[in-house]
Amino acid sequence: MESLPLDAPDQGPAGPKSGPPHRRLLVATALVCGVLAGLGFFTLGYGDGIAYLKNDPASCANCHVMQEHFDTWVKSTHHGQATCNDCHLSHDPIGKWITKADNGFFHSLAFTTGDYHQPIQIKARNRRVTQDACLHCHSSFVDALKPHDFGGEMTLCIHCHNDVGHALK
Repeated sequence: MESLPLDAPDQGPAGPKSGPPHRRLLVATALVCGVLAGLGFFTLGYGDGIAYLKNDPASCANCHVMQEHFDTWVKSTHHGQATCNDCHLSHDPIGKWITKADNGFFHSLAFTTGDYHQPIQIKARNRRVTQDACLHCHSSFVDALKPHDFGGEMTLCIHCHNDVGHALK
């Protein structure tokens, strides 16, 4: 029987091993994470992503599909009273950042792939956020309109006031 010197490289059936399996997995994971982080930082810089963390309505018009919405907000009764975030984000601090992250991801995906309806339409989950924002800011005179039963139906504010946040004319 042939013995190997103590300092000889580990030999497997296919020749020398390149390292323990867990080390290769760690290197592969680090490489994937590095590529994803690099793409994320590039996209954040290229798309001026930091602007979306602020409260400047002009940042909402960074995407050309939002320009008309920005222009109609400028003409609306809410201009000077409420920003995009006041109506389109939760007033709950945690809900605000969850909505911002959710919208940021799905808006980026839709605008990058071009997979969105023209003109852009609000999704049901964001319709609930805007309805809650109306009720939050105007609670002193809409409380009487709220359903008496918990979970009861209520007419959406935009049913009657569809041009309040974004003037149609």
